[in-house]
Amino acid sequence: MVFQLAPGSEAPSEMHFHFPDKRALCMAENSTHTLHNLLTLRGALVRDPHAWAGYLTQAIELFGDDTDVVFASHHWPTWGHDEVVAFISLQRDLYAYLHDQTLRLLNQGLTGAEIAEQFRMPPALDAAWHTHGYYGSVSHNVKAVYQRYMGWYDGNPARLWQHPPQQAAERYVEAMGGVDAVVARAQSAYDEGDLRWAAELLDHAVFAAPGHAGARALLADTLEQLGFGSENGTWRNAFLCGALELREGNFGTPAATASHDMLAQLSPDMFFDAVAIQVDGPAAWDLDLAIGWSFPDHGTAYRTTLRNGVFTHLRDGHGDVAVSLTVPAEALIALASGALDAARAAGLTVDGDQTVLGALFGVLQPGDPAFNIVEP
Repeated sequence: MVFQLAPGSEAPSEMHFHFPDKRALCMAENSTHTLHNLLTLRGALVRDPHAWAGYLTQAIELFGDDTDVVFASHHWPTWGHDEVVAFISLQRDLYAYLHDQTLRLLNQGLTGAEIAEQFRMPPALDAAWHTHGYYGSVSHNVKAVYQRYMGWYDGNPARLWQHPPQQAAERYVEAMGGVDAVVARAQSAYDEGDLRWAAELLDHAVFAAPGHAGARALLADTLEQLGFGSENGTWRNAFLCGALELREGNFGTPAATASHDMLAQLSPDMFFDAVAIQVDGPAAWDLDLAIGWSFPDHGTAYRTTLRNGVFTHLRDGHGDVAVSLTVPAEALIALASGALDAARAAGLTVDGDQTVLGALFGVLQPGDPAFNIVEP
C-alpha cells in the first residue's frame, strides 16, 4: 500500500492509499459521487478547498497511470483508467473552482451571500452527476469559502452590532404592523411561491410570538415545501426537522456520543479540555481552586487551576494544591460523565479538602442536547 497524506482536506488527518498490485486507488472522502461539504451544516471548522484540490492533482500524478479502479469510503467505484482520471480531475476542478471563483468575487467586493446567489458552475461540471449537490451545496460551500477567509463580518458597519434574533424579530414585527400582519404577508408570499421570503417573514413572527399558532403552522408548511424541493439531502433534513419541531415540539438529539466506549478513549488532556468548556464562567469568577491529578493507567500527573472562570491544566505542573486525586481509568470515564459517586465507586481517591472537587463540578454546565432550533 502506498499512502498519500492529505491533511486538512475533508478531514484533519485525511489520506489516500493505492494498491499497486491491484491497480486500485482509495480516495477516502475526497473524491465521491457528490459535491461534499466544505462546511458541515451541523457545525465544524471550514475545510480548505484549495488544499483539497491540490491533493487531488497530486493523486492523479502519483497514481493515475497505475490505476484501473478508484473507490471511496461511502460510494461506489469508478472503473477504467481513463474514467478514473476523468473522475478525479472533475472532482479536483469542482473544489478548485469553488475556491478560486469565490475569492475572485470576494475581491470584487461581494459578500458571501451575494456570491452564493449568483454563482454558477461550468457546463462540464454541471453535466457530471457526481459534482451535484446531493450532500454539500454550491450555496453553502461558497459561503464557507467566504467565511474561511473573511469571517462573519461582511464589512458593512450597519451589520456589525445587530440585535440578536429574538430582539430583532420583536422590532421587525412591530414595524410591520404586528404578528397578524406579518403572517398575512407571509401567506401571500407562500401563495405566490416565494418560499424563501415567506420563511424569512415567519422566522421573525415565530421569534417575536412563539405561541402564535398561525405563524407556526405556516412556517412549518413553508419549511416542508422548501424541504420537498431540495436536491441537497442535508438541506432537506434541516427544513423537514424545522417543520417537525414547529408541529410536534422539540425532539432533541437522537444520537448519543457519551457511550462507555467513546469515553474510554479520552486522554487526561481531552478530559480537561472538555471540563474547561463546561465551566460556567460567571458562576466561577470568585473561585480559586488548585487540584492535583494522578492518572495511574496513563502514567501521567497534572496540576489544574480554576481562576477567573478559566480552567487550566498543566502536565507535571508545580505548586500547592488543596486536594490530590488519584483517577483510575474507570473513574475517569465516570468523571467525564459528571458522576462523582460513580467515580468514587470506580476507585477515585481524594486526599485533602473534599469540598474542592465538588466546588469544581458545581460550576460545570453540560451541553444541552435538546435546544430549540426554529423558535427562541
